[in-house]
Amino acid sequence: MPKASDLAKGLVVNIGNSLGLVRDIEVKSPSSRGAQTLYKVRFTLIPSQQKLEKTYTGDDWLEDADFQRRQCTILFREDSLLTFMDTENYEQYSLTTDTIGDQVYYLPEENQDITVLLVNNQAIALELPTAVTLTITDTSPGIKGATATGRTKPATLTTGLEIQVPEYITSGEKVKVNTNTGKFMSRA
Repeated sequence: MPKASDLAKGLVVNIGNSLGLVRDIEVKSPSSRGAQTLYKVRFTLIPSQQKLEKTYTGDDWLEDADFQRRQCTILFREDSLLTFMDTENYEQYSLTTDTIGDQVYYLPEENQDITVLLVNNQAIALELPTAVTLTITDTSPGIKGATATGRTKPATLTTGLEIQVPEYITSGEKVKVNTNTGKFMSRA
């Protein structure tokens, strides 16, 4: 059982009847004597993908969750069901697009590793990398000499996600997209 002061980004703990994946921790140290350090923790509840914020003192205990992280690749997609294959033991896990939610827009086309969270050998959620490489399917033509300006234009990616890209980017190019913010990072 970890203390609130021992929490780290990516750790999964039990919160009530669900699991909470630690997304961010903000530490506040009060200046008055005798005051306790506060830990403001932002969780993503699994499998509902809801956001939850809780504040703990450093001495608060949290309950460990019994789960596994497995490195997987996308095997195939069938309607609203996605099947993933474990890269070590080749086991297959399935998740619906309803369970994944908006993360479906960040699933890479090629066999990039994705972390699948398992409870009792059942897939319950995905943990995406910070950045994924996706291909642009539709955007207005690139403008030569537009590299010096900071203007952007809309672009649609292969997954259906629409992002803003610099004017010099053209259709068919591969770009890196931040999975936390949904923003263009760079060419791939």
